[in-house]
Parts: sequence; structure tokens; C-alpha cells
Amino acid sequence: MDSGEIINKVAQSGLVTFNLQDYYTQGKRQVLDIQEWLFKGLMLKEKEFREFVKAHDWSQYSGGCVSIICSADAIVPTWAYMLIATKLQPHTDNFVFGSLSELETELFVRALSKVDFSNYTDAKIVIKGCSEVEVPIAIYVEVTRLLMPLAAKLMYGEPCSTVPLWKKDLV
Repeated sequence: MDSGEIINKVAQSGLVTFNLQDYYTQGKRQVLDIQEWLFKGLMLKEKEFREFVKAHDWSQYSGGCVSIICSADAIVPTWAYMLIATKLQPHTDNFVFGSLSELETELFVRALSKVDFSNYTDAKIVIKGCSEVEVPIAIYVEVTRLLMPLAAKLMYGEPCSTVPLWKKDLV
């Protein structure tokens, strides 16, 4: 009865792969640390700060992704970060207040917010584990939260080697 034909059981399994790498935002990652723009690195003087902001080459952020931070334990009013946002906006809308890690997480969250998850209703989903870009753990948790109400089954890994995570109770 063995015809020697190779059967691809993975293809026949009906598994749907959700690859988070597909939601990676392209662009150079940069940190904009305003500590250098502070008086003695400790406090903001409005006139001098505005001069730094005005003289800064904002075009260097075009098409990139920017993390805005202040590495000094300094007194910085909220409006200062808002002013920086007004200067970044014409060059990129991929910026956040926070670390590079927080930037990466936010970029994935923004990308996932545009996904039509209804396509995954009653699907057996494998959330792909290996990728060429680093995907924050927070994003694996987030995509699990988003898919769980819809999916029939959630797994992690590769279609040929999955780790079961959750299965819908059939009532």
C-alpha cells in the first residue's frame, strides 16, 4: 500500500502561522537624549533649550524610529518633550518617549492595531517563534491576548514543532 509518496502532514493540518516578523517597522532606530541640552545636565532653562531645539538637525530622523529620553536625573517639564514631538513629526511619526525597548514594543503594538484579526476566527494558530528580527516578549503576550478570543487553538513555535498554549473549550 506504500506508494512512496511523501505526504506533507503539516500542510494538511490546517495550521495558520502568525509571523510577528511581518509586523516589524522598518527604519533606523535612534535615541534622542535631551540630557545634553540641559543646563549643567541637570535642569532645563527654557531659552537655551529652545535654542538647542531650533538649531538641531531634525532631518537626521527622516524615515527612522526615535526613542526620546533624558538620561540625567533632571527636572524636565512635560512641554519640553511635547516640543520635541512637534519637531520630529514632519520627519517621522515613529517616535515615543521611552527606551529603545519601549520604542520597539510600541512599534509592534501600532502595527498589530491595524490587523484584521477576524480572519483568525476558529483557526488553529501557530505564533511563529523564530524570526530574523527581535520581537519583544510583550508582543508575544499581546498577540496571544488578541488571538485567544477568536482562535480554536494557539501554539508557539514552528508548524513542524509546536508548543501547545491554549485550546478553546467546546461547549
